Amino acid sequence: MEKITAKIQALMSEMRPAFHRDRGDIEFVSFDAKTGVVEVRLKGMCRGCGFSELTLKMGVEQVLKERLPAVKQVIAVP
Repeated sequence: MEKITAKIQALMSEMRPAFHRDRGDIEFVSFDAKTGVVEVRLKGMCRGCGFSELTLKMGVEQVLKERLPAVKQVIAVP
């Protein structure tokens, strides 16, 4: 599981500049290998933004699912 976690974190690092442009950030929290759920925490201006769900589903989740078949869903946690 450490290998997939490292891959998730590496992909998220590639996406991080897009969050920084909007004065926000994204933090990896956990990955559940049984369910395929990645938990992330949105920070800065991304927290509570009206587009955050769209960003997660159409951006982060789509990229992770395309590159890592073990990932089934990405959710934001407080």
